[in-house]
Amino acid sequence: MIGGGAAGIITLIIALIFGINPGNITGGSDQPANLQPTSDLSSKCRTGADADQDEKCRVVGVVNSIQDYWGTQIPNYESARTTLFSGAVDTGCGQADSSVGPFYCPNDKHVYLDLGFFDELKSRFGAEGGPFAQAYVIAHEYGHHAQDLYGTMNKVGQGTGPESGSVRLELQADCFAGVWAKHAYDTKFYATQFTDKDIQEALSAAAAVGDDRIQQQAQGQVDPESFTHGTSAQRTKWFTTGYKQSGDPQQVCDTFSGSI
Repeated sequence: MIGGGAAGIITLIIALIFGINPGNITGGSDQPANLQPTSDLSSKCRTGADADQDEKCRVVGVVNSIQDYWGTQIPNYESARTTLFSGAVDTGCGQADSSVGPFYCPNDKHVYLDLGFFDELKSRFGAEGGPFAQAYVIAHEYGHHAQDLYGTMNKVGQGTGPESGSVRLELQADCFAGVWAKHAYDTKFYATQFTDKDIQEALSAAAAVGDDRIQQQAQGQVDPESFTHGTSAQRTKWFTTGYKQSGDPQQVCDTFSGSI
């Protein structure tokens, strides 16, 4: 498993059936009671107002925009399915529960999202919260899908530490999230550019889930040798790098060369 760890949304334009098969967003295998069937999503989430008022509709719209963007960058782009779950879920990478947070499974090419994590970003990790904090998290996980399609995952060792392959992989996914944010207006799902407030929500979320910040909160000290995702400063730096630059995402977001 890889990952875990407003104005722009209000003007989100969602076409009927969201421009892609609504079956690409499903409930978890255990079908928790608080999730609506997929067919309900396709009939319920038709407009930008629906996206503003319903979290699941907002997730679908963000996913569509992200996949629309990556479809322009990766030849023969293969869409990833998104599974919403609560409690626990069976995946191609094994069973996972809510403690894992959002993640990507390369074995089944699914992005798994526990919607409760978005509340924890604010209540537990101290992020500002907001719709674009959610969008950042989703874009990060789809960044892992892009890495999978590019073949990057097969070339990167895991392990831990401040310069480890795991950290570099996660920071590139943060950068990919920034690249999508830069180009979201170019997709057919957004009517306006993101505001400074939107981007600040994303940066706040990225900082909240830095290894150093989480470790300091959890154990009162920081152990760089156990880092898996990068520091708060690194995560905000690489999201910003992706957001401010243009060009080939793999070159803009090259976290594997030199210092990070």
